[in-house]
Amino acid sequence: MTTVFNLAVIWCWIIFILYWIGGARGVKPVAERQSRLSSMAYRGPLTLGGMLLWWPRTPHPLMAALIPHTDLARAGGAVVWVLGLGVAIWSRRTLAGNWSSDVTFKHGHELVERGPYRFARHPIYTGILLMCFGTALAIGQLHNWLGFLIQCAGFWIKLRQEESVMLKHFPDQYPAYRKRVRALVPFVI
Repeated sequence: MTTVFNLAVIWCWIIFILYWIGGARGVKPVAERQSRLSSMAYRGPLTLGGMLLWWPRTPHPLMAALIPHTDLARAGGAVVWVLGLGVAIWSRRTLAGNWSSDVTFKHGHELVERGPYRFARHPIYTGILLMCFGTALAIGQLHNWLGFLIQCAGFWIKLRQEESVMLKHFPDQYPAYRKRVRALVPFVI
């Protein structure tokens, strides 16, 4: 059962990555891009967090089980993971040509407030973090949870950088949007 579950999760992540890469076609051209140096502020934590989330062999203390490795934990993790995938894909489709993997501002960029953006300003990150949480829940080892927490920090850094760009380009609309809609968790954070 464990091997089948692990393979299913790996294939789901691969499908997610392929969808993300395929969706990069058709985005609007970049008008403004952050420097590579400033992108390292979030890319470093996201890379480290991803490695910890998925690294199969870590030193013994990091292999400690925080969640019992049971069918219930794996099923709960799978449910959370699928929910996160749905949120991420819905958000990406809604954002459409405004999307970028980097912190950028596009030619013809619009402030999207529809779909999942009515509930969270950064719902793609919410979806991806749910996927990471589901993975950590299903596997349950210390290194998975550390990876999830570091991913949270990386996405928080990135969303702060994006918000600076949005405030600069939408000085009247974005503050009002920020006041109405939470960053990651609807009505909470």
